[in-house]
Amino acid sequence: MKAMVLNGPGQPLEWTDLPDRQPGAGEIRVHVLACGVCRTDLHVLDGELPDMVYPIIPGHEIVGRIDGIGADVAGLKLGDRVGVPWLGHTCGICPYCVARRENLCDRPLFTGYTRDGGFATSVIADARFAFPLGDEGSDVALAPLLCAGLIGWRSLCMAGEGQPMASKALGLYGFGAAAHIVAQAARHEGWDIYAFTQAGDTKAQAFAMTLGARWAGASEDTPPQSLDAAIIFAPVGSLIPLALKAVRKGGRVVCAGIHMSDIPSFAYSLLWEERQLVSVANLTREDGLAFLPLAQKIGIVTKTTTYALGDANQALADLRAGKFEGAAVLVPSSAVR
Repeated sequence: MKAMVLNGPGQPLEWTDLPDRQPGAGEIRVHVLACGVCRTDLHVLDGELPDMVYPIIPGHEIVGRIDGIGADVAGLKLGDRVGVPWLGHTCGICPYCVARRENLCDRPLFTGYTRDGGFATSVIADARFAFPLGDEGSDVALAPLLCAGLIGWRSLCMAGEGQPMASKALGLYGFGAAAHIVAQAARHEGWDIYAFTQAGDTKAQAFAMTLGARWAGASEDTPPQSLDAAIIFAPVGSLIPLALKAVRKGGRVVCAGIHMSDIPSFAYSLLWEERQLVSVANLTREDGLAFLPLAQKIGIVTKTTTYALGDANQALADLRAGKFEGAAVLVPSSAVR
């Protein structure tokens, strides 16, 4: 197998030939057809996540076909197309797993972070955490749904949970891979979208408007109406007081990232009047079973830029620089560097 391997924090990924791996009990081997490039991969690359162990193969938005099956795997067969997401394994016995909150498991494994991921021609996955994808839709188009889509969906559900809203005005801070997917799902759910970008990023603002946003502007701008909820996708702590200022009394701000820069101090008045600030952590299999069929049903369209597997470093650099709209996807089909 071929893989782009991270050997240490801040280092470029290295093209590496590795022995083919065999699935163990409860595992499948997946021939990778596409793997999305996520902002979390930048946090892995930069060593910003705790307890990193090297070497590691990043990548957790994996679409592929099963070409090996270990013992004790049920419901899957050779040739099935599956998606392998960020949450790669849970213990099943800690209080969070027992309470059906497996996203908070005390002993989890995460694809592309604490177990090898999909920046490769092949990946081993826990069969219980692989989503059957069927044959409809392209591999490239489906890949971003497996993290950007799933985290966006979980964030959207949290933003609206228990909120008796009439107008359903939703702010999205950072309009990249996740926001361009969740905007489509949110509009289907009846939300009005208000998109916030870096000041001067008129290209991203125009992109948001093409997806049905009611308004788009800079993160520092005041939207034309108070928001019922806001989701922050950009890993920028200074956005939190801006979002709290933009939501109405009783509104909710959801932080969707796994990592964020330090949050500056802010006046209590921004939080007062029962505004809420919450975070989203990881995902559950139930999230996937709810969102992936919905994405197909309502026809969510992902905008993607493809890169060869050997160009993973360029894809990561372009993501960091904001050089494309939507999501980047690696295609390992020509695994020759």
